[in-house]
Amino acid sequence: MPRHPNVYAEMLADKIENHGSNVWMVNTGWAGGPYGVGSRIKLRYTRRMLDAAIKGELDDCEYRTSKVFRLKVPTAIQGVPSDILIPRDSWADPVAFDQKASDLAQMFMKNFERFESEAKRETLEAGPKLVLSE
Repeated sequence: MPRHPNVYAEMLADKIENHGSNVWMVNTGWAGGPYGVGSRIKLRYTRRMLDAAIKGELDDCEYRTSKVFRLKVPTAIQGVPSDILIPRDSWADPVAFDQKASDLAQMFMKNFERFESEAKRETLEAGPKLVLSE
């Protein structure tokens, strides 16, 4: 029988804490706008981001925290255009980005409602947060 998703979230958090692991989320998908407007992130940039993470280049760099998803994002990685790192900066229409981010956050929050009763406070506080602009 499958376990409640919060069990897996807590297991992952425990592993990260107990082993002092760094966790990196890499956007390997779209930049510059929604489908049909933007384009796929070039493989060479994805490889460079992964190399930087593996080599420890991101350990002491400057970060910016995204307001909706509250993820710390490096502001610069040598060999990667900075607008790819900060997705809002890659969109010609930042208001359209804000709307898409808000829509995605709302979908996440709606989906998570069914798990809230068994989630720890830390898990609930870590989710997306609706804001007017990034």
